[in-house]
Amino acid sequence: MKPVTVRDIKKELDHLTHKEIQELCLRLSRFKKENKELLTYLLFESSNEATYIESVKLYIDEQFEQINIKSYFYIRKSVRKILTNTKKYIRYSQNKETEVELLLYFCTKLKGFKPSIKNSPRLQNTYNRQIELIKKAVTTFHEDLQYDYNLVLEELES
Repeated sequence: MKPVTVRDIKKELDHLTHKEIQELCLRLSRFKKENKELLTYLLFESSNEATYIESVKLYIDEQFEQINIKSYFYIRKSVRKILTNTKKYIRYSQNKETEVELLLYFCTKLKGFKPSIKNSPRLQNTYNRQIELIKKAVTTFHEDLQYDYNLVLEELES
């Protein structure tokens, strides 16, 4: 089955009643964990972005504590998983400031991680890519915010 375009879905949703849309949303939430997570964000957490950011930061903290440090293979694998989930949470928000906040926090945790990421070129490359993404996102902000975030970036790069 080939999925239809978002435009077609939007047109079709215009013809449905409130009750039918509610049933569709509930049915959609049963199929994938990501659908349920997105609905949770939209319904409960989107109104308070600061609380959402703090909850994702707590998740990042917990995941960094659970990393197996026996070899760089396990560290890389765990860091990729943390980064993938962080980016998923960023996608839910679609807010550039949230993206920068969470990526800065991820990079801060990664830089301070023991054993040092400097011994692994792959981890260092992951770190550098995220720094570049942050820089790119920061250029779209207001000058005052750019200045604040650039101070944090300079600290991470030193």
